[in-house]
Amino acid sequence: MQNKYSILLIGILLLLLPGGCKQQQSDDRLMLSGETMGTTWSVVVRPAAAVNPAELKQQLQQQLDHITALMSTYDPDSEISRFNRQATTDWFGLSDDTFAVVELAQMVSAQTGGTFDISVGPLVDLWGFGAPQPAQTLPAADQLKQVLAGVGYEHLRLRPNPPAISKLVSALRIDLSAIAKGYAVDILAQHLDQQQIVNYLVEIGGEMKMSGYRYDGTPWRVAIEKPLEGIRMVETVFPLTDIALATSGNYRNFYEEGGQRYGHTIDPVSGRPIRHKLASVTVLDPSCARADALATALMVMGEEPGTEFSEEHNIAVYFLIHEKTGLVSYRSPAFHALLEKAKP
Repeated sequence: MQNKYSILLIGILLLLLPGGCKQQQSDDRLMLSGETMGTTWSVVVRPAAAVNPAELKQQLQQQLDHITALMSTYDPDSEISRFNRQATTDWFGLSDDTFAVVELAQMVSAQTGGTFDISVGPLVDLWGFGAPQPAQTLPAADQLKQVLAGVGYEHLRLRPNPPAISKLVSALRIDLSAIAKGYAVDILAQHLDQQQIVNYLVEIGGEMKMSGYRYDGTPWRVAIEKPLEGIRMVETVFPLTDIALATSGNYRNFYEEGGQRYGHTIDPVSGRPIRHKLASVTVLDPSCARADALATALMVMGEEPGTEFSEEHNIAVYFLIHEKTGLVSYRSPAFHALLEKAKP
């Protein structure tokens, strides 16, 4: 399940995970990894002695395969694909998992004034970021207006019992890629909790959740990458525990037309690519799914509205902002508080 928002893994490097490891055990820690949703997943747990590595990996992969089968837009038989093909406004029954993700997405959409919107996919395609090949020409005003008519979280209705959704406009289609990875992280973390594993780190395509401490008794260390084209460098490192994290950025997937640069992050309200100085957004939250969605919403808002929003709603965020003098960072009060909490 690749991200139709084209939000790439731009910010998160696990300092203790060797690249490409299949399964390793050292210093009383167990490392597992695999593939899912068009990306990779990694899990680190400690202590390792009481864990059956093969059994745990199979359990985790089964959870991920189940979520992918429900929410993938690339699987024609998934719930989301079948709903998107439905041209009527009839109720469409959903599994509890898919409904939970859609319900959270709608809550974040309402909270952020629509800067997060799971129906934005047609706009992404219109601007040439959802298709295999970039757009040859920029969309005309009438094209944009036509596509916008079928986009908007307010065109989606939810019914909790029994769980179902319906369209208010037949052109509506949804894509959970900007929230499903975070939800999958939460599900794997929940499974580890049920196994009474208290020290772990779960990561899927850069979204992650941490509990307890590393093998040496210190908080988990997460590096945020510099938002630079063609270069991979660490901007800063945060010690974190008992929290989830998600990052969004807008500097690696773009094209130029007529001397103007167009990035892949689309504002669902205006229907146009965003144009501001915010380079990347990192959100900390108890829920990785919520952090995932909020990172996208704040990336669309930009630095000034995003700062105001995060402070008003007590959201833990870290911004990297392009200024003439170079990169400038911003940490919200809630972000500062969580860093203090993680100190040994």
